[in-house]
Amino acid sequence: MRAILRETRELAPEVRHFVFEIEGVEHFDFTPGQFVSLHHEIGGKQITRAYSLAAPPDGNRVELCLNRVESGHFSPYLFSLALGDAVELTGPVGYFVPRPIARTNILVATGTGIAPYRAMLPSLVEAGRPVTLIFGTRHEETILYREEWENWEKQHNNFRFWPTLSRAGGAWTGRRGYVQASLAEALGGSLDADVFICGLRAMVDEVRALAKSLGLDRKQIVYEKYD
Repeated sequence: MRAILRETRELAPEVRHFVFEIEGVEHFDFTPGQFVSLHHEIGGKQITRAYSLAAPPDGNRVELCLNRVESGHFSPYLFSLALGDAVELTGPVGYFVPRPIARTNILVATGTGIAPYRAMLPSLVEAGRPVTLIFGTRHEETILYREEWENWEKQHNNFRFWPTLSRAGGAWTGRRGYVQASLAEALGGSLDADVFICGLRAMVDEVRALAKSLGLDRKQIVYEKYD
C-alpha cells in the first residue's frame, strides 16, 4: 500500500508526529496497540522499519511518532519527506493490544514507546477501566503529547498521567527518577491489573522483572521492545 504524507508536527527535539493517508483505501482497520511497517529503497537496499500506530483507527489515516536517529538508515529519510511524498506500508500486525478482561490498566513507557498508548487510551478510558500512564523521559520539554494527556486527566476521573523525569530541572515539581519507582504505587497493593510496557529493552526488562516480583502473573504483563 502507498501511504501519502499529509501532516507533520514537532513534538520535541528530533521527535516528530506523522500523519499519512493510505492511497485507494477508505478504511484502514487495526486494533489499537498494533504496528505497521514502512519500506523504501535506500542506497540500493530495501529498508523496512516497524512503527507503532499512534492514534485510533480513523478512515484511511495512519499516525506515527518517531525520533530521528542520526546514524539510522530510515528515520533520517522519513524526516526528509515533504508533504505529498509517499512510502510503502504493510500491516497492521502485533499483539501489544488491550486484554478483554476488565482490569486496572497500568501503561509504562519511555520515549516514543508512548505512541501505542495514544491509540489505546480512548477505548480503555471509555470502557471505565482505571488507567495510569507512567511516562519516563529526561527533560520537561520532551514529555510527548503532554497537553493531550493532561486534558484526558482533567476530563476523565479514571485516568492518571504520571510523567517522570530522570534529569528534571529545579522548577519541576512532579515525579523524578525512573518509571520503575512508580509501579508499586500505581498498583496500590492490588494484583487485579494488566501492566503494559513499551520502550527500549533495558527498561522493559527491568519493569517486567519488577512486576513479577510484586506478584503479577506473566499473563498480566504485556510488552513491546523498540530495540
